[in-house]
Amino acid sequence: MSVAAKFVDAAGDVLRRTRLIPRVWIACICAGAFIVLLPLSFPLDGKPHGDWLQFLGRFHPLLVHLPIGLIVLLPLLEFAGTRRQSLREAAGFVLLIALATCVLSITFGLLLAYGSGEIGNTVTRHMRGGIALAIELLLCLAVRRSYAAGEQSRSYYILLTTVLITLAWTAHQGGSLARGSDYLTRYMPPRLKRLIAPSAVSSHPNSFFARHIYPVLDTKCVACHGTNKEQGGLRLDSYESLMEGGKDGIVIVPRHPDGSLLLKKVTLPPNDPHFMPAEGRTPLTPEEIARIHAWVLQGASPDATSVPGIFIAEDHEEAPPPVGDYTAFMGEIRQMQQSQGAKLVPVSANPADGLILRTTDAAATFDDAQLAKFQHFAPFIVEAELGRTAVTDVGVETLSQFRNLRALHLEGTAVIGRSLAKLSSLSQLTYLNLSGTKVTSDAVARLKRAPNLRHLYLFNTPADPASTADSGVRSTQ
Repeated sequence: MSVAAKFVDAAGDVLRRTRLIPRVWIACICAGAFIVLLPLSFPLDGKPHGDWLQFLGRFHPLLVHLPIGLIVLLPLLEFAGTRRQSLREAAGFVLLIALATCVLSITFGLLLAYGSGEIGNTVTRHMRGGIALAIELLLCLAVRRSYAAGEQSRSYYILLTTVLITLAWTAHQGGSLARGSDYLTRYMPPRLKRLIAPSAVSSHPNSFFARHIYPVLDTKCVACHGTNKEQGGLRLDSYESLMEGGKDGIVIVPRHPDGSLLLKKVTLPPNDPHFMPAEGRTPLTPEEIARIHAWVLQGASPDATSVPGIFIAEDHEEAPPPVGDYTAFMGEIRQMQQSQGAKLVPVSANPADGLILRTTDAAATFDDAQLAKFQHFAPFIVEAELGRTAVTDVGVETLSQFRNLRALHLEGTAVIGRSLAKLSSLSQLTYLNLSGTKVTSDAVARLKRAPNLRHLYLFNTPADPASTADSGVRSTQ
């Protein structure tokens, strides 16, 4: 055979073995271009774009777990496939499904961000991480043909390792969106936290805002309104961004709490579509709302160390003692709630943590007589939310029998303080809100004998230090 004939045969053999390669790489390039250009169909401009897009997008957290599980399974199948050929074949199928579900998850994630108007650095990083992951899976799919034929095993293993690293990084960005960027550092020891994650309010560390307002925003709001996400163009991760507001305008109006959008939204009924925090996140407690309200009324200062009308002791608080098991009274409790409108809500799944008396649905009609009917359950009630009810000083006398009471809300009631001294017998009472009542400084002075009272709210009362020179109550922390 001539040299020319041998060359032609060799070239034909090479062509036969490699003829599929151009098709594979052309397909990868086309698919990769589609994935990279996909975000252009849903530009993240910070504006909401329809409820139906958000409805579809909310399937993203459900879908995203499927490719994650498949990607983690893939290297295990490849390793086991070195001994069992059937598992290696299964690995190829798993890789294909992982790529398909990854692209599907990216699409629904874009629908979620585009539909809700979510923007922010972490949103962008999470999106780009997902795209990079899909491209890497696509490359794995292309290289795996040679790997299955016993070639390019090193390249395939390097790609698999890169996929796992990208997966971990992208999943961390997604976790930060759901839990907040401080999810890992929130309960870090203080010294280590100051080194690794310094506070955004370090310029005024002793201010009322830094000690009592920013921690509330950081825990309850920054997950959706911070560097990770800027829903509505609003960030609450610093004093400056809080006062700047968002696309709906200013959210804090100094000295006008009723005109402050932030306070309006956190006090809406939980079933209101504009209630904040949204998406089932933990709402602000009445105590937290009261602090923000008082701070705004005082002028929303970034550096003031105290707020008139509020006394907060910073002593270390020990865990409260258990109150006993109320489950034997559940039948009576249900009957009482149906007849009175007020509710007894468990503090936690542990009955020993006690009950909370809530009157939100019956505040206008809830009075001293109705309160007296709950005295039967007094040993188990640790918090009474009686704000804006018709309770008077007669009701305060009843409350003095609630020996395990730790928090008491009487803001906006008809209490004038004649019976306040009797609350001094409540050894576990640490929080008392009397704002918007007619209590005087003389009546409040008798509360000094309450052994553990650490949080006392008196703004907009005759006992408010801002309205009287000698109130008998200091407003220092």
